[in-house]
Amino acid sequence: MTPIHISSTFDSGAIDVVSTTDPANITLNIRADNASEFAQWFHFSLQGKSGQAVTLRFLNAGKSAFPAGWKDYRICASVDRQNWTRIDTRFDGQVMQASVVLAQQPMYFAYFEPYSYERHLDLISQTAQSSQVEVLHLGQTLQRRDVTLLRITDAGEDGRASMPEHERLKIWLIARQHPGETMAEWFVEGFLRRLLDAQDPVSRVLLQQCVFYVVPHMNPDGAVLGNLRTNAVGTNLNREWAAPSLQSSPEVYWVRQKMMEVGIDLFLDAHGDEDLPYNFVAGSEGVTGYGPRIEKLEAAFKSSWLATSPDFQVEHGYGRAKPHSANLALATNWVASQFNCLSFTIEMPFKDNANLPDAKLGWSSGRSKKFGASVLLPILSVVPELR
Repeated sequence: MTPIHISSTFDSGAIDVVSTTDPANITLNIRADNASEFAQWFHFSLQGKSGQAVTLRFLNAGKSAFPAGWKDYRICASVDRQNWTRIDTRFDGQVMQASVVLAQQPMYFAYFEPYSYERHLDLISQTAQSSQVEVLHLGQTLQRRDVTLLRITDAGEDGRASMPEHERLKIWLIARQHPGETMAEWFVEGFLRRLLDAQDPVSRVLLQQCVFYVVPHMNPDGAVLGNLRTNAVGTNLNREWAAPSLQSSPEVYWVRQKMMEVGIDLFLDAHGDEDLPYNFVAGSEGVTGYGPRIEKLEAAFKSSWLATSPDFQVEHGYGRAKPHSANLALATNWVASQFNCLSFTIEMPFKDNANLPDAKLGWSSGRSKKFGASVLLPILSVVPELR
């Protein structure tokens, strides 16, 4: 019998192996983030014999950070690390189990389609090919990886901006504060591809009127370490915006500093939700100072997205926060409070979009990219009213 070998010693790899003795009962534990108790992300390879049937049992799934997230969830699998599919998965409230025949060896398994640090660097380099893009180095993470910002606008054919800088709207998009929410950077990739498409009329108009500030990856340390939620020292970046520090959250510190320097008219923060099988947004209605102007902008933004993307919906989400109850440590709330602007958290599913399911792929990298491209229309719809 060909022995089973499991490895996670690669970018974003994470799993604890209990036993591989019996291919029909491979037992595993989902590994917690390196410096915190959040346990949900997994990514590993399994090598055995091609054509061999194996059963994976995640013994501690019921004790993970979001156990409700395993209901109706299906594991992602790939043989080439480029094309991922979903495999049938069961959860009994304690143990999550999936069986598969090894198409070839090794096969890879993950919580969601990974977005590697190398692909992130490729995204920066490819985007920088455009004359409309300026790559800005803001600072470094605790493990000395770059915190990179893309500044994107239309300088005009003669090299001069068609609209004065101070009149251009400042649109911010950040992603992957929570590193295991990889759909967020797939979303950014789709957003950037459309924004830089010279044949797209929506992009052309937006770039003439706006300056886009995009941070594709807020938490590269956590991603490389195979974390779901935290950075290298166990900090949840989306709880740091009220008072970030260079000791525990330099990623937020550097980005927030740039925001204070240039200003914000519209802010989007891309995330993934472990439990809800829908795409939705969460606003800033709990912030003191929230009023009719922002409420009207929120309604217009959501109405446009509903009209232009069937993957977006407003019936399911987190519900409205009570007035004056906002936690200003969250990015969306801090930005809304600081800049009195339209500010949204965008949530995408780890499972599937229950309103438009895909039996083979579930919610995927491809759909995340198309969803990212689709957000340009709701942005365009509110541009005339942002100031």
